[in-house]
Amino acid sequence: EVQLVESGGGLVQAGGSLRLSCGISGLSFDDYSIGWFRQAPGKEREGVSCISSSRNTIYYSDSVKGRFTTSSDYAANTVYLQMNSLKPEDTAVYYCAAGMWGYYNAGHPRLCDGMDYWGKGTLVTVSS
Repeated sequence: EVQLVESGGGLVQAGGSLRLSCGISGLSFDDYSIGWFRQAPGKEREGVSCISSSRNTIYYSDSVKGRFTTSSDYAANTVYLQMNSLKPEDTAVYYCAAGMWGYYNAGHPRLCDGMDYWGKGTLVTVSS
């Protein structure tokens, strides 16, 4: 069974940092592209970062570029999203997803398409 489990969300003040984790099991970690997404209340889900299966190519949405970074721990089959300089508008449920044929969709709000498996999300709340 494929599972993606996000963790690390919580309440933080504006300007603070959080690191989200996405633990992945049940699939070959090296074969899947990974996407981080978020959905704020009343808004459509949007892409945050899109990571190639090699983990060498990473794209970020304009709204988080320069503030968020991703990294991978192959031994732990885990992908991280380090979020710095958080803003109230970053408040959302954050999801990770994996896709065998995942790809970067330039210019599209989803940013990353072709996802096959999704986690249940973790809530990030940034207070002003």
